[in-house]
Amino acid sequence: QVQLVESGGGLVQDGGSLRLSCTASGRTLNGYAVGWFRQAPGKAREFVATVSGSGGTTHYADSVKGRFTISRDAANNAVYLEMSSLKPDDTAVYYCASRTLWISSLHADTYDYWGQGTQVTVSS
Repeated sequence: QVQLVESGGGLVQDGGSLRLSCTASGRTLNGYAVGWFRQAPGKAREFVATVSGSGGTTHYADSVKGRFTISRDAANNAVYLEMSSLKPDDTAVYYCASRTLWISSLHADTYDYWGQGTQVTVSS
């Protein structure tokens, strides 16, 4: 059984930073594309960032470009999302997801495995 687990969420002030982690059991993340998505109350789930299986290609939503960084840690079978200069608009539940392909994707429906999410709240 494949399980993805997100951690690192919490409450932070406007302008603060957080690092989210995504780890997996039952399946390696290494070599497969991983994405981060988020969903704010009353809004649809939206793409945040993705990294290819090799780690060589990344893509970001315009709203987070320059503030968020996605990275891989092969030794620990993990993917991270470093978030800085956080804004209240970044408040959401953040989900990590993994594909069964190495190529990254911006589209949630192309991901096969999902975590339960971690809450990020940015106070003004």
